[in-house]
Amino acid sequence: MLRTARRVWSRMFGRYLWVTNTVSCGGMLALGDGIQQQVERLRGVSAKQSYDRERTGRLFLVGLSQGPPHHIFYAWLDKVLPQRTGKVVFKKIMADQFLAAPFFAVTFFMGAGLLEGLTPAESWSEFKAKFPAVYAFDWLIWPPTQAINFYFVPAPYRVLYVNVITVIWDVFLSYMKHKGRGVPRRAEFWAGIACSQLILCKQKHIDDPDDDDPHPSPFVKLELVCYLVEIAT
Repeated sequence: MLRTARRVWSRMFGRYLWVTNTVSCGGMLALGDGIQQQVERLRGVSAKQSYDRERTGRLFLVGLSQGPPHHIFYAWLDKVLPQRTGKVVFKKIMADQFLAAPFFAVTFFMGAGLLEGLTPAESWSEFKAKFPAVYAFDWLIWPPTQAINFYFVPAPYRVLYVNVITVIWDVFLSYMKHKGRGVPRRAEFWAGIACSQLILCKQKHIDDPDDDDPHPSPFVKLELVCYLVEIAT
């Protein structure tokens, strides 16, 4: 049993390394989306009450498409910069940030958008709108992650290591991709109260034109503020 496990492990990270890297890219992105969907339901911001398998499936396909480029990029980087000195690791991190990060961000948004049925122009517009926030978070999470990767992780396991850490990153990507798709139920609650109060205020003014104060009460204004805050968060 142990011998079989070792043989399978050796093949996964030897002859079939690119397959392992590709499948793990898709699997981790799907896992990240599953976690994000659960967070959305707990926060009450999900437009769907049930789990969206199609959405996770789309991101799984996007992850699969990014697996081979990940594999090729890290193999090339190790070939060009094989040493593990501080200077070389710094160069690898900069290459990752300025070459890989923008490439994988644009392929993520373009691929996911096209699978959703968006046009290339719509997908590109979404990428341009969301890339600054994505790239800023990229600089927070990936330089320290890649420093550990390039210093300590053996070359065959680098994509797998990145994919494990990527679960956090993929949750964020799923959030960025799908944020703003639904209004929080709490926001709908405050909006409903505010609108009902405004209607009552208007009806009161119609019934009593001599009313000196036909304007909404401070409570209505507070409810509207709560609505705006819920939408913004």
